[in-house]
Amino acid sequence: MLKYLLAILLLPLSQLHAQRTETQLLSGPDKDHTVKWQFYCTAGRNSGKWTTIPVPSNWELQGFGKYNYGHAKDTARGKEKGLYKYQFKVPANWQGKVVNIVFDGAMTDTEVKINGQSAGAMHQGSYYRFRYDISKLLKYGKTNLLEATVAKHSANESVNDAERRGDFWLFGGIFRPVFLEALPVAHISRAAVDARADGSFKASVTISGAADEAVGQLYTLGGQKVGGEFRAAVAAGSPAQLQATVPSPQLWTPETPNRYRVTFTLRRGGQPVHTVSKTIGFRTVELREREGYYVNGVKIKFKGVNRHSFWPSSGRTTSKALSIIDVNLMKDMNMNAVRMSHYPPDDHFLAACDSLGLFVFDEVAGWHAAYNTPTGTKLTEEMVVKDETHPSIIGWINGNEGGHNFDLDPVLDRMDLQKRPVVHAWQVFRGTDTQHYINYDYGNGTHLHGHNVVFPTEFLHGLYDGGHGAGLEDYWEQMWREPLSAGGFLWDFSDAAVVRTDKGGILDADGDHGPDGILGPYREKEGSYFTIKEVWSPVFFERREITPAFDGTFRIQNRFTYTNLSACRFTWKLAQLPTPGSSAAPAARTGSITAPSIAPTEYGPLKLPLPADWAQADVLYVTATDPAGREIYTWSWPIAHPAQVAQRLVPTTGPGTARLTETDSLYTATANGVTCTFSRRTGLLRQVRNAQGLIPLTNGPVLAEGETAFEGLTQQQDGANVVIDAKFGKASRYQSLQWTVYPSGWVRMTAKYFPRDYDFALAGLSFTYPEKEVKGIQWRGDGPYRVWKDRMKGTNLGVWTKAYNNTSTGEPDGTQSPQYPEFKGYYSNFYWLTLQTTGQPLTIVCDQEDVYLRLFTPRFAAKPYNTAPAFPSGNLSFMHGITPIGTKSQKAENMGPMGKTNMYYDYSKDPSYAKEITLYFDFTAKPAATKAVGKR
Repeated sequence: MLKYLLAILLLPLSQLHAQRTETQLLSGPDKDHTVKWQFYCTAGRNSGKWTTIPVPSNWELQGFGKYNYGHAKDTARGKEKGLYKYQFKVPANWQGKVVNIVFDGAMTDTEVKINGQSAGAMHQGSYYRFRYDISKLLKYGKTNLLEATVAKHSANESVNDAERRGDFWLFGGIFRPVFLEALPVAHISRAAVDARADGSFKASVTISGAADEAVGQLYTLGGQKVGGEFRAAVAAGSPAQLQATVPSPQLWTPETPNRYRVTFTLRRGGQPVHTVSKTIGFRTVELREREGYYVNGVKIKFKGVNRHSFWPSSGRTTSKALSIIDVNLMKDMNMNAVRMSHYPPDDHFLAACDSLGLFVFDEVAGWHAAYNTPTGTKLTEEMVVKDETHPSIIGWINGNEGGHNFDLDPVLDRMDLQKRPVVHAWQVFRGTDTQHYINYDYGNGTHLHGHNVVFPTEFLHGLYDGGHGAGLEDYWEQMWREPLSAGGFLWDFSDAAVVRTDKGGILDADGDHGPDGILGPYREKEGSYFTIKEVWSPVFFERREITPAFDGTFRIQNRFTYTNLSACRFTWKLAQLPTPGSSAAPAARTGSITAPSIAPTEYGPLKLPLPADWAQADVLYVTATDPAGREIYTWSWPIAHPAQVAQRLVPTTGPGTARLTETDSLYTATANGVTCTFSRRTGLLRQVRNAQGLIPLTNGPVLAEGETAFEGLTQQQDGANVVIDAKFGKASRYQSLQWTVYPSGWVRMTAKYFPRDYDFALAGLSFTYPEKEVKGIQWRGDGPYRVWKDRMKGTNLGVWTKAYNNTSTGEPDGTQSPQYPEFKGYYSNFYWLTLQTTGQPLTIVCDQEDVYLRLFTPRFAAKPYNTAPAFPSGNLSFMHGITPIGTKSQKAENMGPMGKTNMYYDYSKDPSYAKEITLYFDFTAKPAATKAVGKR
């Protein structure tokens, strides 16, 4: 024994510890950190000459080859290849080790040579990690030459079918990192784990070379040992099977992404020879037939989105920083899941899902067609080996929309130690129904009328401003109620607009193919982002009005899956809002709320300790923050209603008396330097002037829908006011229309009308104002984003300012990204506005609740499908009924009750049921306003 101990003491220190895998990057790690390689492109731009290219990258974004969208037919297919060369050195002390060259992703057929000799068979398939053992090809301690030939399109037609003919951009090149790994001859080549919620742990450790035993040890991420070592003997040709038990482990969920580290050490002759570490999580995944998807014994509702690996200036080459940004954006929208469409992602994205907390469905590529079995088997195995230990992955997807090769299901079953469920996107398979783009009520015996666990892996197909938030509230409330619903996955995360280096750097979404995102291409937040954030909030407020009897209590529901609301933080704010032309308001009063103990799915009271004079405020805000400190949402409730605000703002008295003159065709009212002209033939406002000149508001009020049947005007002097009344025939939808001109120069308009019977697209009144003269707007109401009838959530009551823009959501405007929030559209809960113009500002105040402001007509794309709803005539409207918006594949009417046309019916024509709008116009002379600046 003494002789043995002395022998150990005399060993070099490096041999007393197991060797870890050594790595050496040959490329850069990501889109922001690259390495120049020599490059030759065989076709397209900058082809036929040797130059350099950053690696990793897609060569189109570097000025080479041809841009291709998957639907487009490429006559040069097969001709476009990239030839790469790179010289590198390896340490002399790597000799005698196993040295692999590893490609994390290359598009798509890749042939590799080291020092002029083939490293192995061509790899076919773009999104998968592959490696070659090049130990015998290297010159140790000397310079080596790497040569790689990458074909953009594959010689294997099944690869082209699965990857290269999809509804997304196609790129070429080595787009993920390339590195060397050096391992001892005896080493661990794979370590699969299964760590369950009950604390049971097992691992299957695959060994290359001769060894005696494999030893495992669990640690916290802080480095504290968890239990003792566990070990298993190594038998030649078989993985070592290790087991352990951890009492009461901290579980991994999206709400509590607790992780551990496990270290596996390979030993021979009692000596450690190789060590690998994996970050894992304890959780149990089950698919219970005719019941639901369960994680840790709790039924899951997926609040998910589809995500491509994509950045406008780098294509499929991304970065760890971008992965963290994207996962945080999803978490900020209160999502709990993401689908990898339509291929496995970068490892750093999965690591971000692990650490920040998102369920993941990892996917074998296949878009309407599948890999053949030999190719698909190899690629599926590569995907599982790379991704299997990530606790975020709770299921595998075998192909998309018909791109399923059934021979690959047994491969996933065989490869996955955890036996996670396998689903087929858009297919009934193994007890799941993942049908895409289902209507709200989809039919007999299927979807939510069937018996399978339902979660559409794509729904509400975004296009421009349609889908996503539009329709989501209806779908989600249905999904939340239905026991067999497991939620769903929106299509998709961000607009796929690529920088065209061949067209001066413009952003190109390939027409209507790419602008499908909740976010813009550079992650600009579109309106649906905030709608999703509110609809998918795990804190649900039951609707209530704030009345004088309000005691500060709301009834709320906990829609977390695992978290008690007592772990969250709630704050409140009482605010006075600025008046027109002002940005200042009294300081808000704030406070915190004792978070109630409400278990998941349960209801309970949230009691705000408001001051006694709370009713003097204009608006109440409540903010919920999750246990990690992330804002869940901020809600707002009006305290002061439009009639109260109008009474504060509108002066009626003035220095004199309002007067009226008439001609055969016109009434002209004057007061305090303001002159208003009304047509006696149409009843419409014709012209407004003051001491500073013309205010170009004209041609109103015009009904959005319905017969006017105008018969004439009458006028009277009512004290110091002038009153003008319109008369209408029996066929008119108008009940009454009255103008009152006050001595102050302010003008009141009150209109009562009946919308069209039964159902109608639009209800309200319009005026015309020249758009070219508008610079911006300040308004009080819900904002800053516009709404649609089926996308009402995601806004807050406040005073907002916004500069004019002509953004068409999701459609790049020339060389620039769209500006958000969009300027044009409908805005809910309207109180007042001030148009900031090239001339005089115009202020309009409303004293009625439930009025929408219509601000001009958005610019819609040439081919908008169902995403260009009707707008009324004129361009400045005050509405009681507005239109919903559809998706790329669905009409709004099929997306739930909110997508139906407006309904109103009163056979009696009782005037008390008429819709009423009262507006006050400030036509008095004042200085021109400065340009607005948008904010949220």
